[in-house]
Amino acid sequence: MDLSSLEIFLAVAEEGSVTRAAKRLARAPSNVTTRVQLLEEQLEAPLFSRDGKRMTLTAQGQCFIFYAKRIKALAEEAKAALKSVEPPRILRVGTMESTAASRLPPVLTQFNEQNPEVTLRLTLGATRELTKAVVAGDLDCALIATPRGEGDWLASTGINTDDLHAAPVYREDLLLVLPANHSPVAKPEDIRLPALAALEPGCTYRQVAERWIRKGANLPTVEMSSYHAILAHVVAGNAVGVMPRSVLEMLPWSKDSNVHRLGPIDTLLISRRTERSDPLLAFEEIMLASVAPETFIQ
Repeated sequence: MDLSSLEIFLAVAEEGSVTRAAKRLARAPSNVTTRVQLLEEQLEAPLFSRDGKRMTLTAQGQCFIFYAKRIKALAEEAKAALKSVEPPRILRVGTMESTAASRLPPVLTQFNEQNPEVTLRLTLGATRELTKAVVAGDLDCALIATPRGEGDWLASTGINTDDLHAAPVYREDLLLVLPANHSPVAKPEDIRLPALAALEPGCTYRQVAERWIRKGANLPTVEMSSYHAILAHVVAGNAVGVMPRSVLEMLPWSKDSNVHRLGPIDTLLISRRTERSDPLLAFEEIMLASVAPETFIQ
């Protein structure tokens, strides 16, 4: 028993004729007759008395018409209710761990206060993986890092960035972090530690540090899961670490370290040019408005 069978049953009951019901429903009379017979078989009860072309409700039909009207009304009510419900609005934001820790908390708070109808989903990752996710449509936007003055940084990794919109938001000061008792470092050869501690391979900070170190030294890279782990290895004298100054200043033991500045790194908010939704524009606006003058990229 389906809704179309109920509609046919009600039409025949109201018209008292298969022919008139078929005309009203724009169906063939044979189709109407077959559907009524199928409904009677499903209910295991005769719904009409046939007197020539005249169709009269039986006692069972008179009982069933009450339920048929209720079911049809409920179905229409359900359809109307579904039309009035808007699909949930979701903004999928990707971010580097460093930016999530040092920059995003006030931005996320303000966005949630001003856009309570939008669910914000945060994904942590490295620049390369986040950019691929935006290009593929798995993220609406992402905060990524590129070295200052190297506009082709992402393209050099094999990612097609032609369809990406990039808004500069932060400037980070990238540092090599060394134990406090380490002598000053001016060139890679000055490093007196056995390894570089960094995050995953797709991390721009790691790639910049590796590129600088390999100009004059051959240090293996030890992959860490967090900046806390990186600093712990540095303080213990096991490695030289790499991280932005904004993160180092948040961590314990930061005073037990020495630093060498690698240079400025730009943080960009990237998104697809053709898919910049209202929630995304609101998020970008809040982020740009929150940037302090000394951290904004001119």
